[in-house]
Amino acid sequence: MGRLIAIEGLDGAGKNTQSDLLCKYLSEKGVPVLKIDFPNYSSKSSTLVKMYLDGELGDSPDDTNCYAASAFFACDRYISYVTGWKSFLEREDAVVVANRYTTANAYHQLSKLPKEEWDPFLEWLWDLEFKKFGLPEPDDVICLAVSPEISQRNIERRCRRRHVQKDIHERDREYLAKCRGAAEYAASRLGWSFIDCTDGERQLPVAEVFEKIKAALNI
Repeated sequence: MGRLIAIEGLDGAGKNTQSDLLCKYLSEKGVPVLKIDFPNYSSKSSTLVKMYLDGELGDSPDDTNCYAASAFFACDRYISYVTGWKSFLEREDAVVVANRYTTANAYHQLSKLPKEEWDPFLEWLWDLEFKKFGLPEPDDVICLAVSPEISQRNIERRCRRRHVQKDIHERDREYLAKCRGAAEYAASRLGWSFIDCTDGERQLPVAEVFEKIKAALNI
């Protein structure tokens, strides 16, 4: 079995950029590497996820409880795994870089619950995806930490550049703030590498963040 690396963080934290850099770096070193993205918008498997994020099930993230929403994302991952990248990960020398994974539910959905229910939810989520569904657990999780304010600024720029509307997560500032706190808890509880990508009000340069990722992964 190869190595599965998950890149996490608030929307606008730079996950996609850093995932691409990591894949390029590993490829140049001769490592067989594959990048996967969740949600997998190119597949019908993400239909329920898109309905949720587009607001068809309610205008607020809280309109869909954390267990139902987590199941939507889990099904998307399962179908992606068995129809796409399972055989690649089975190679001992391979690395799969996931731009979001099960670990995204561990803070996006966790934030909907009172804190006394956080640990039971994490146990349920891990059992659902890694035991019931049989998805592989990530070997490493990198969580890119930015403030909700920086996250919002980056989301605004990205939406203008791509001419797209924000989803129900991205347009809810209070929700993003709760996700930041939940991410800090999950990283501490689950042993993730929590990388601060800011210097006060300023987001660090992409190359500087990538050096921190390389150090965390020992590559």
